[in-house]
Amino acid sequence: MAADSDPESEVFEITDFTTASEWERFVSRVEEVLNDWKLIGSSAGKLSPEKGEYTSGTWGEKCQDINFADFKFYITHHFLKQECEKDDEKDKVEEDAFPLAMQDLLCMNNDFPPRAHCLVRWYGIREFVVISPGTNCEAIISESKCNLLLSSISISLANSGCQVPMFVQIQQKWRRMYAGECQGPGVRTDFEMVHLRKVPSQYNHLSGLLDIFRSKIGCTLSPLPPVNITIRFTYILQDWQQHSWPQQPPDFDTLLGGEVGGVEFGKIPFGACEEPISELHLATTWPHLTEGIVVDNDVYSDLDPLQAPHWSVRVRTAENPQCLLGDFLSEFFKLCCRKESTEEVLGRGSAEDEGKENSDISSALNKLTEPVAPVPISKLSVSNMVHSARKHIRRHRRIDESPLNTDILNSVLLYVFPDAAVEKSSENSKNKPAQSNACGKAEQDKNSDYNLFLQLKSAPIDSLTYRLALCVCLVNYNHGGLRAVAHLWQEFVLELRYRWENNYLIYGLAGGPPDLRCCLLHQKLQMLNCCIERKRARDEARKVLEESKERERKVSGSGQNGRPASESATASASKKEVSPGKSWDSWSDSEDEFFECLSDQGEIEAPHTEGEKDGSKSKAEGRLHPYNNMTLLNSTEPLYIPVTQEPAPMTEDLLEEQSEVLAKLGTSAEGTHLRARMQSACLLSDMESFKAANPGCVLEDFVRWYSPRDYVEEEVVDEKGNTVVKGELSARMKIPGNMWVEAWETARVTPARRQRRLFDDTKEAEKVLHYLAVQKPADLTRHLLPCILHAAILKLKEEEAVEDIPSVRKTIQQATSQASKLLHTPNYDYKKLEDFINQLMAMETVITRARSLKAKFAMCEGEKVEDTDELETFVSSLLEEPEVVVVGAGQGPAGSIIHRLFVNAQRLADFTSDEAALLAPLEEDSGRDRKQTAGSNKVPDFPPPAGREILVRTCVPRPAPYSKALPQRLFCVLMREEFRLAGAFSSDTSFF
Repeated sequence: MAADSDPESEVFEITDFTTASEWERFVSRVEEVLNDWKLIGSSAGKLSPEKGEYTSGTWGEKCQDINFADFKFYITHHFLKQECEKDDEKDKVEEDAFPLAMQDLLCMNNDFPPRAHCLVRWYGIREFVVISPGTNCEAIISESKCNLLLSSISISLANSGCQVPMFVQIQQKWRRMYAGECQGPGVRTDFEMVHLRKVPSQYNHLSGLLDIFRSKIGCTLSPLPPVNITIRFTYILQDWQQHSWPQQPPDFDTLLGGEVGGVEFGKIPFGACEEPISELHLATTWPHLTEGIVVDNDVYSDLDPLQAPHWSVRVRTAENPQCLLGDFLSEFFKLCCRKESTEEVLGRGSAEDEGKENSDISSALNKLTEPVAPVPISKLSVSNMVHSARKHIRRHRRIDESPLNTDILNSVLLYVFPDAAVEKSSENSKNKPAQSNACGKAEQDKNSDYNLFLQLKSAPIDSLTYRLALCVCLVNYNHGGLRAVAHLWQEFVLELRYRWENNYLIYGLAGGPPDLRCCLLHQKLQMLNCCIERKRARDEARKVLEESKERERKVSGSGQNGRPASESATASASKKEVSPGKSWDSWSDSEDEFFECLSDQGEIEAPHTEGEKDGSKSKAEGRLHPYNNMTLLNSTEPLYIPVTQEPAPMTEDLLEEQSEVLAKLGTSAEGTHLRARMQSACLLSDMESFKAANPGCVLEDFVRWYSPRDYVEEEVVDEKGNTVVKGELSARMKIPGNMWVEAWETARVTPARRQRRLFDDTKEAEKVLHYLAVQKPADLTRHLLPCILHAAILKLKEEEAVEDIPSVRKTIQQATSQASKLLHTPNYDYKKLEDFINQLMAMETVITRARSLKAKFAMCEGEKVEDTDELETFVSSLLEEPEVVVVGAGQGPAGSIIHRLFVNAQRLADFTSDEAALLAPLEEDSGRDRKQTAGSNKVPDFPPPAGREILVRTCVPRPAPYSKALPQRLFCVLMREEFRLAGAFSSDTSFF
């Protein structure tokens, strides 16, 4: 007890050495990941890679996070997706067969793959695992940390039996330094790497690199086994000065002069403003060489690129080159985000100016309302038509302050309203059809591109809306931006008002009601045209009526009382002057409630039937013609089709408003009844017209004409045994409270010309004009965006058809389908629309690249005609594939052009003071001494190679002469500021 209480007694700390350390946990975690990915065991049994499979095949990737204490790593599995061999063939694989990665070291089918991981290019392996530091973690620079990671993967491979090579990324990431290991039964491959900024002079050639390889493998056999060598030199061509500009120089004498790529109104600019191809890389390859075949040392080299048996080319494109169509769309799309109104953009006069102009307002209004002389719309729209009425109000805006140049404005309006330039009389101009461009419509319908507007909810090609969209976009891009757009829109709306007030049909719009398949702005313009058509029809009818009355007054005399004998006939004659079937032909500018009659007593007497008494005469109005020889059920009178009002045309926003109003009425009995009455306005009008045209008719008569399916007829046998046909209303017409029965009972005997208008063209036209006048530039942009995208897709199709690029053709089809979904929604998703525009810009870039390449590889004089197809295929492949083989190397048609391009570039680079060197004719290739010796003063055909890659491999026993013969590989990269050696050296571990 005393010892226990002694404060100076010793305290022993016990350490548990069975607890796992952080390093052991890390190794265990790596093994678990390898097991989860099923990388345990032999990797043999897979098909040997075919030639070019590393480029054309599909690479897969798996990634997970692992931690070493608090340090985060990524472990990634890269693999080429291949089919496995059959099970019976897999069983034949020897148990001690080399791992798959060691077999790949000697495979020659996929040297220098252009699209692959750098480790695939350096070592030729098809499957490997990489452990790299996390995103925000520091690089592994310390030698002790690198060795710790290498020992970790070595233990993990040994414990798990994994034969897939594993690498760790060390040093800074930009250096792409990797160290790794691969283990198999009794064999191991070490992956080592050297990276320097400068190439040591003693290793700047093949001889020096072979010395490194021999010293590394340490083979003591004599003679040494043959060493296989593959060499690849890459030459870069950057000088395109001998070729024409991507765009034609601007013509400063034209109206649109001064703008690169400027086009006239109605067209869309296209193409790159800069060279879209920045570099051409020519790779010359000498495969399967041995030491005795080629000489390359510090004194002499016979590696002439023209003598290389294998040429391949790839192009390096400029990043985001400026293209006209892309800029055209982007600048227009930016207007969607603007908030200013037209008044705010154009500015308003100061208070003093407004005070000074108050005295002129009355005269200005008089100018607007005074009769217009019947002159043709010759020069232009508002600038000449209503300028005299507006100049008093806008005197504070000087001509030189106008946002849009007057000449350009006139050109735009003349393009939008081409009928304004037709030098015809006012009468002929008024009688011109609304769609003057209807010629050739049948041919347009045959073209699938013409109906593209239905998919995009745009507007027909060459319609007013389509032309306006092109002009607004071009004005925004080249002629003043937002202010110019606001100015143009203001003038456009004033032109429409002028045409409404003067009964001029709007050019470029199809007749009839608004087409709900088009954009809303196009529907509004069609609605305004409908109003103009009906207003003109009323004016025509009133004119005919006045002429007929004047003739009657001359015949009957001004003092004659009573109705003239010929009045009924005159009224009937005037009726024939108007197109039958349109009830509004006889309307006039009367009150909203009723229409005027064509005469004071415009009723038409019904024809008498035989046996009818004189006292039972009935009167009928508004008849067209008998209906299918039918008679009324209660009389022998023929059943006449009445003159009816056409349903009121509506745009989609009005239909939506009407739907909302009807929905708000609810489901109550009163709401349902009111909804039914609102929806039956047209039905009630037709019933009243039918009663006026068929005196003595019943509901069954109306149903027989209006809805024949609701009148059921059947054959029955009467009391006398005769078969007669009897009819009755359908079951739904007999439902109590049926709206048709109620409407029939309330319908008055009123012809269409005396009914209340179903469509008030004056009110609707003013609503449309007001709607257009209050649109902001951003609103206008949103309305016209479908038309602009429509035009852009058509332009891309047109340009692609010239260049014939299958990938772009397929992308255009996909883009059209995507645009259809984006533009049919009521509210645009601007983020998706921006992505879509970027997609169109990418397609334009591809087309411009193809055009640039075709210009550079265009056949020169003297080329064989039969090589044309080969050249076209070669140029097309350059855009589709990462690297293209040059058929015939330097002696083929494409190789000859590439050689000429390099020669011209070399001459330009070497040109100093002797201009004759630039103009000297090209020497014949057959007579040139192409040996690049140190003492040669001749300008070489090719510049010094930008990169040299040398691949050396062999199979020797290592580390001892009696060891297994194992694959050894060294990949060398020599560049101006980079020297890299990536070696894979295998060892026999059976006795070591």
